[in-house]
Amino acid sequence: MSDSTPAFEMRNITKRFPGVLANDRVTFVGEKGEIHALLGENGAGKSTLMNVLSGLYHADSGELFIDGRRVRFNSPGDAIAAGVGMVHQHFMLVPVQTVAENVILGQQDVGFVLDTAKIEAEVRRIGERYGLPVDPRAYIWQLSVGEQQRVEIIKMLYRGAQILILDEPTAVLTPQETEGFFHTLEEMKAEGKTIVFISHKLDEVLSIADRITVLRQGKHIATVPAAGMTKPELASLMVGREVLFHIETPAIEPGEPRLILRDVEALDNKRLPALRKLSLTVRSGEIVGVAGVAGNGQRELAEAICGMRPITGGSIEVTGDNVTGAPPIIMIEAGIAYVPADRSAMGSAPNLSVAENLALKSYRIPPIGGRWFMNRRTMREQAEALIQAYDIATPSADTPSRKLSGGNLQKLILARELSSRPQVIIAAYPTRGLDIGATENVRNLLVDARNQGAAILLISEDLDEVFALSDRIDVIYEGEIVGHVSREEADRETVGLMMAGERVTKSASNAES
Repeated sequence: MSDSTPAFEMRNITKRFPGVLANDRVTFVGEKGEIHALLGENGAGKSTLMNVLSGLYHADSGELFIDGRRVRFNSPGDAIAAGVGMVHQHFMLVPVQTVAENVILGQQDVGFVLDTAKIEAEVRRIGERYGLPVDPRAYIWQLSVGEQQRVEIIKMLYRGAQILILDEPTAVLTPQETEGFFHTLEEMKAEGKTIVFISHKLDEVLSIADRITVLRQGKHIATVPAAGMTKPELASLMVGREVLFHIETPAIEPGEPRLILRDVEALDNKRLPALRKLSLTVRSGEIVGVAGVAGNGQRELAEAICGMRPITGGSIEVTGDNVTGAPPIIMIEAGIAYVPADRSAMGSAPNLSVAENLALKSYRIPPIGGRWFMNRRTMREQAEALIQAYDIATPSADTPSRKLSGGNLQKLILARELSSRPQVIIAAYPTRGLDIGATENVRNLLVDARNQGAAILLISEDLDEVFALSDRIDVIYEGEIVGHVSREEADRETVGLMMAGERVTKSASNAES
């Protein structure tokens, strides 16, 4: 077998689910010693194709070859044995076990008695070899999300993976961590490993990939060299139309403070401090971005503002009224809208219809709510108007919301939250997991709300998004705001250092604490 044999070949892969043709005769080839990016909108078939390659799914038809040998995987274990490993976007680690224990979890050949010292030494050696330092004896719950990602990669390398599938691998990393991670990928590539890199971040794809394959509506659209490609060209291949990357945010003089947090403290679900004397201000007609690596208090911040998490210290004001400790219904009546990070479990009721979900904040009051009954005819009429105004793709207003795509579910939530013209909007990761077209739509909706005078707190780990939308940026680290920068001062290095906990002297001229 010559070295020119591809690491893997997927020939004419077809995979169907009830009512959906997920992959339609897709051919995808990965060479040895290359980083091959796989792009496409949500629902394009990327995950299905990679689940076939990693042994989670069987293809209905088509052929799979590993190093020139035709294979059929019956499980992820078969794929790992053949040298294929996948690191999922949502890590599959056991928090109460150590790094070393997670690395060998599920392996059949570890023996009756674990040689813990040998396993830890090998984990340490792999970490040092690839620039993935992590303490083998540390418990997963003690690690940052970036360190947990290293564990997932070490786990696959420990098992001899030569083909690594990485799903949105930089979503939880600071810019500095991303730079180091890319160096690690280059090391793996130099050793002849094959990296499949799945990402919505086109700048990163163009900087790290050798080749790029684009899927659209389950079909293979193109495989192109990364060199010479541009973001607009890739976006056009993915979406089938021109995509505008620049969001127009006209200069607006901010109005009065709408949301003021003073020295707010709160606990997380483990009863540990999550917010530590956090202070921030958001004015009418501005977007304040909160940048930070996941797990630094963002969830607790959003929930505290919306009355869903009790605060243990400090105060919260909305439009001049002290609402400290108020329940969610009072926060809604005060004019707060909430676009939560978990759009399925928190932002919607999956088994209710689109119309019912759109009425979740208005069913108590006229014209929908009455003394005894809801006016379902009016509810449906309002829902159909919002479906049209916000371009929600749904078979009908009676369709259960669980049947909507991620982008359309997010548009449903935005329609419900923004249509009442709220005073304050808390938008937590509003485009996470969305494709380029849906992302463009959601960002434009937020900017329109800002231009109409809303005060928006944008919580996001995507620095490109924070930079594109925010008038000011507050950086959160371990539950504290560690720095402020204005739109004009913002740069990736400065914000990235703050996200890692360093306090930088730059501060936005109009930032308040």
